[in-house]
Amino acid sequence: MSNITFTPIGGGTDIGANCYLLEQGDSRVILDAGIHPKKEGREALPEFSLLKKAPDAVLISHGHIDHCGSLPFLMREFPATASYATRPTVSIIDRMLHNSVSVMTTLGRERNISDYPLYSHSDVDFAIRQTSGMPYDKEFALTWNSPFRASFQHTGHVLGSAGIVLRAGDHTIYYTGDICLTDQELMKGLQPLDSSMKIDTLVIESTRGAHLDDEQRTFTSEIRRFTEEVRTVLENGGVVLVPAFALGRTQELLNIIDRLINTGELPTVPVYASGLGRAIYEVYDKFNDFLKPEVSLSPLYQFKRIGDVWDPRISRKLLKQPSIIVATSGMMIENTPSAMIAQEMVKEDKHGIFFVGYLDPDTLGYKLLNAEVGDSLRFELEGQEVQVNLPNRQTFHFSAHAPREDLLHVVRQTEPRNVVFIHGEEDAIEWLKDACNGVPNRFAPDIGETITLD
Repeated sequence: MSNITFTPIGGGTDIGANCYLLEQGDSRVILDAGIHPKKEGREALPEFSLLKKAPDAVLISHGHIDHCGSLPFLMREFPATASYATRPTVSIIDRMLHNSVSVMTTLGRERNISDYPLYSHSDVDFAIRQTSGMPYDKEFALTWNSPFRASFQHTGHVLGSAGIVLRAGDHTIYYTGDICLTDQELMKGLQPLDSSMKIDTLVIESTRGAHLDDEQRTFTSEIRRFTEEVRTVLENGGVVLVPAFALGRTQELLNIIDRLINTGELPTVPVYASGLGRAIYEVYDKFNDFLKPEVSLSPLYQFKRIGDVWDPRISRKLLKQPSIIVATSGMMIENTPSAMIAQEMVKEDKHGIFFVGYLDPDTLGYKLLNAEVGDSLRFELEGQEVQVNLPNRQTFHFSAHAPREDLLHVVRQTEPRNVVFIHGEEDAIEWLKDACNGVPNRFAPDIGETITLD
């Protein structure tokens, strides 16, 4: 049987547009089909021109846009391709991708991007119809003539997230997708693979490969610190804004906040949630049996709707009484709900803006977190700069990505003879490659670079 090759079509030594091609003989399998969050138009897509023939199948690890955002484009180009994801992920990407069409349409108009939208609502509907929802831990054939068989494995990142185990002949590949070993509020952390499953090639994310975690900082201690800071703002008559990703962070934070209010650790105040986060919350409710067994998901109806925050009067009204607002986007991209609320919030000094996830240095969220009082920032793409008078801007570590110690643990546990590092910046990948010097073959291929998996 011929060797298996691995080629990044997107992602690789970058965070965004994850898309990887596995080939053996005439069989081609795509792992994820994302969009790059920092690029626009067709430049945000994977390098699909590298696909010389139609793939047999595409497997989606989870519903974040950098892993699934180009699926409708890919399926439109190759309509006979089979598509697979876990059952919760199919429902999640249905919501996420339709939202992407709306966002791209707006951006195309506001920024005069002729490529947008990259696909239509009908393209999304077709992609969803072509995607089979699969259970965890059950191996299946990709197509009748493919040498590859696959199974989805729980990874603890978000609802429906999965690592993908692919077996062809006597070679087994484990593609982690995004992983979290820590138990979160709703999600159980990554569980070890079946000890009888010998992994020959490990393809592992490297997002936090450069992050040395403080051993004193735990999920529980961060909740405690978050509680103290939120309570202080509320008791002083302020509002707390928590920018959060619509998938994962929003649902986790809403349930943490509701629990803290119910136990009296936080004052009873209105809690608001924004649109897409609410839509994904409904999927969490539908598939609540995939959450931690001891979890009781808080009812969505008790979280209030934010309203039209693009109307400054709505934002100003939200800030008149103490409350907690969980709003997209997590990195506070301009013109999103969190940015529009923050635009009014930073004019006063009594409120708090608390980030709970990764902030890219090029984003408004990062700039706001690191701004000095008196600096000015633009919260709308075509808006005026606003002076920042709010001193209380903090970050809390609720990341659903494994830190480097946990990534190393996965490598040591699987004992592969090949490890391929992806989905990370150069310093993260280089640290991990050096730390895994006991692995015979270590790779970090760039886009278009093909490696052979012996």
